[in-house]
Amino acid sequence: MLEKLRTHIQQNLPFLNEKKLLLAVSGGIDSMILVDTFHKLGLHIGIAHCNFKLRNKSSDKDERFVIETAATLNIPMFNISFDTKSYAQEEQLSIQMAARELRYEWFRKISAENQYDYLLTAHHRDDVIETFLINFSRGTGLDGLTGIPEVNNEIVRPLLPFSRSDINVYASKNKLIWREDKSNADTKYLRNKIRHNVVPVFKELNPSFSSSFSQTICNLNESKNFITQQIEELKKRIVSHKDNSIIIDLEALKLQGSEKFILREILKEYQFTQWDDIHNLRNAQSGKFITSATHRLLKNRSELILSEIIEENSPIFKIDKNTKKIKKPLHLKFKKITEEKLYKLQHNPKSSLEKIHVDLENITFPLTLRKRQQGDVFHPFGMQGKKKLSKFFKDEKMSVLEKENTWVLCTKDLIIWVVGKRMDDHFKITKNTKKGLKITLKQEE
Repeated sequence: MLEKLRTHIQQNLPFLNEKKLLLAVSGGIDSMILVDTFHKLGLHIGIAHCNFKLRNKSSDKDERFVIETAATLNIPMFNISFDTKSYAQEEQLSIQMAARELRYEWFRKISAENQYDYLLTAHHRDDVIETFLINFSRGTGLDGLTGIPEVNNEIVRPLLPFSRSDINVYASKNKLIWREDKSNADTKYLRNKIRHNVVPVFKELNPSFSSSFSQTICNLNESKNFITQQIEELKKRIVSHKDNSIIIDLEALKLQGSEKFILREILKEYQFTQWDDIHNLRNAQSGKFITSATHRLLKNRSELILSEIIEENSPIFKIDKNTKKIKKPLHLKFKKITEEKLYKLQHNPKSSLEKIHVDLENITFPLTLRKRQQGDVFHPFGMQGKKKLSKFFKDEKMSVLEKENTWVLCTKDLIIWVVGKRMDDHFKITKNTKKGLKITLKQEE
């Protein structure tokens, strides 16, 4: 398995070789194999462990086990404890969703503060099978049937080519030790019910079910990619842009056939769920509209107009060159970076949720502090390429209230910092930086 993983990385994930990798480690067999293999491959790794305080002493023992493993292997270790039940009650979430939100938010924070390039999780082929069957049982489209993506922005799942059987064999041959989560056997959870009661039936019917399923996923992904390409071509005839809005030509849409499917494909990334209402909107009177958490879809004669919901009359605050701190609308401090600190940052650029370091020569005063606007884009720190601010908010799983209360710090029309979230990579300290500025977000005094 180790050599197969090495080959898989070289052929399909070569970008991991020279990067800092944060491994999400629970202490279970899957994540311990992730640690063991990547340690033996000699890659630059750190370990992150969350104690969700859901299994009393067992959770604490898992945490100690992972900490001891990291110490034995001399791997940087990060750990945190959460009151998951309280968070789930406050946010009205299931325990599973609450744990997911808590861990991924913390993973992003740790990655940003310690300059980790990618987060690696230990999902494997059987996890893909279970996710497929869960989505299938609930009703879904191709997106829900194409499995867990191997690469999703900064999240990478390098063990997807391997089955649970491969993992068990590797653990046995290498005499690995891990912690067993007893809740994995509890079939009150849907995933466990599918794992223990459904998947074994398929494997009994077809001993090669795991490998044939992988081929099915490949076929579905090819179909999805083809459909995506075709939709992009159709958009050129159906969709136009005007004043930061997306215009859908209903007459052109009708000529294509499969109107409902195409409309759903065009709109699916904008968090709409009321698809029957959207389909009926095509024949509604002008002025009728439907809203999602982020967007409004308006019927206007023979077109649908999609626009982002933006807070109106939001104030803009200006910050001049000599400002050392402001208290409204946020408490921000500005301080020039010393030569000694600048030298360190030139070799190790840093950014966190509460503090950024920027190249002074790349910004023009006065800076402005404002709420988001339609069409906002920026280049998230540590990532390649630009991203729409609306897409960033979606990926961060921010609530409507969080979006409304988020400020952006700008120079001219360019975003320097989505305050408290992520800075723009273009303004970071580099080896060519001669003057730097530290900007710190403080809690209200």
